[in-house]
Amino acid sequence: MTEKNVDAFSFEEAYARLETILEELNSGELFLEKSLKLYEEANRLIAHCNQKLSFAEQKIQMLTKNREGRVEIHEVSEAKLKEFSHQLHDGIPRAPLPSS
Repeated sequence: MTEKNVDAFSFEEAYARLETILEELNSGELFLEKSLKLYEEANRLIAHCNQKLSFAEQKIQMLTKNREGRVEIHEVSEAKLKEFSHQLHDGIPRAPLPSS
């Protein structure tokens, strides 16, 4: 399996392949060379899954409190933009406003 193939996997496909590799490695019936190849593939799949999870986490909506204390849901990029706009006033960086 090449890295291109790993990159084409969805998270679920990569996870399923990892489970298959784990079963094969735990069987104890593999030659050393085959075990090493599967181990390398598993490392690529783990990195791929971690990347997919990190990307998904970035998309998850953040909860922030507005000035009235109510909880609002914002996309990550929108919330960061609001936080940044509070820090910059007239082009001067400032500390975030206290949330009370």
